[in-house]
Amino acid sequence: MARTFDARKASFESEFSAFLAEPRGAVEDVAETVRSVIEDVQNNGGEAVARYTAKFDELVLDPTTLQSDNVDLHRLAHACPEDLKAAVDFAAGRIAAYHEKQRPDDHQFTDDAGVQLGWRWTALDSVGVYVPGGLASYPSSVLMNAVPAKIAGVERVVMVAPAPKGQLAPAVAYAALKAGVDEYYPIGGAQAVAGLAFGAGRLKPVDKIVGPGNAYVAEAKRQVFGKVGIDTIAGPSEILVIADDTANPAWIAADLLSQSEHDASSQSILITTNEAVAKSVEEAVESQLKSLSTEARARIAWDTHGAFIITNTLDEAADVANEIAAEHLELAIANPEALLPKIKHAGAVFLGHHTPEALGDYVTGSNHVLPTSRAARFSSGLGLYDFLKRMSVQKAGPKGFAALAPAALRLAEAEGLPAHARSVSIRTNES
Repeated sequence: MARTFDARKASFESEFSAFLAEPRGAVEDVAETVRSVIEDVQNNGGEAVARYTAKFDELVLDPTTLQSDNVDLHRLAHACPEDLKAAVDFAAGRIAAYHEKQRPDDHQFTDDAGVQLGWRWTALDSVGVYVPGGLASYPSSVLMNAVPAKIAGVERVVMVAPAPKGQLAPAVAYAALKAGVDEYYPIGGAQAVAGLAFGAGRLKPVDKIVGPGNAYVAEAKRQVFGKVGIDTIAGPSEILVIADDTANPAWIAADLLSQSEHDASSQSILITTNEAVAKSVEEAVESQLKSLSTEARARIAWDTHGAFIITNTLDEAADVANEIAAEHLELAIANPEALLPKIKHAGAVFLGHHTPEALGDYVTGSNHVLPTSRAARFSSGLGLYDFLKRMSVQKAGPKGFAALAPAALRLAEAEGLPAHARSVSIRTNES
């Protein structure tokens, strides 16, 4: 059963801090295992990736092409039901429209010294998109990662997604084609991340790797960072709901369980000023759990990592929410817009009773790749910016150079860098 914390008590801060610090989804010896896989792929390329794929996914690949005759993206996509294709099309359109609005402008100006300054945005050349397999298929993950990359102008988008025994969800295949994926390899795990980072067989290295995965994938992304860029180190899913007495307990229970069902490490938390609301939601959760096909893992997540928090006021609830910095935050209250300015740390915020987090997972258009494990304190969800780079641009003519040179020369001398100083002084005909 989920635990209850009372923010009105003096012991709350220490007790709740300990709760937040509890490990979720930790796997022992992941780092060393992943390190050996990455080294193997670096040394043996496609042969290593094919070997791991045969071992873990029971799929035989050509080590040179990393392809299998049993996995054809177009054939698989053709098997996707028409109504599901329509849903994918609808989501893709909204995701594209939302991310197009994020496009930044190049800028140039001339300052008081006569120096021209500015910046330009350019797209990455290539991106690898990791799409999880295993418990479920995630066409939405394909769209959330690949569509913004293409909108940004990335020329080469490479998707990797495991296809155990040659099986890949038709919806994932259709989403990949809809999103404009340029290459697909039926591989997963740390070996897929290593292949994207260092190359393997026909798979050439990419510049950045995005997309969620299990603990091994997350650790592999951590270890290859620096060789390539990454979006984030994704942890278990999270939802935080702030609810008042206008909230429907059954709706809130369903929203909490929408994250609990991801896996046993997920976390769902309710903050309310009304103990009766907490009690009603708790009863609704127990009732709804019994009807879920995902009950086993949802119940473990709820009983182990779920929580109720009682506060005096909604302002106090916002303070607690900022401390949690959850991946998803629902404001299921009468006037969510009034509380929104007090929210500083959350991956994505959902306002009002008719905006469940699940809408954001699929069709609002906002990206569902979000910071977890309190990383919303310092990072943002995936967006168009993640597929762009900003280059600063500057130009100084004779007048601008004369205005800047004395300070630059003095700073170079102070830092003990004579060549820096000379590159300035030589233009002033000074020795």
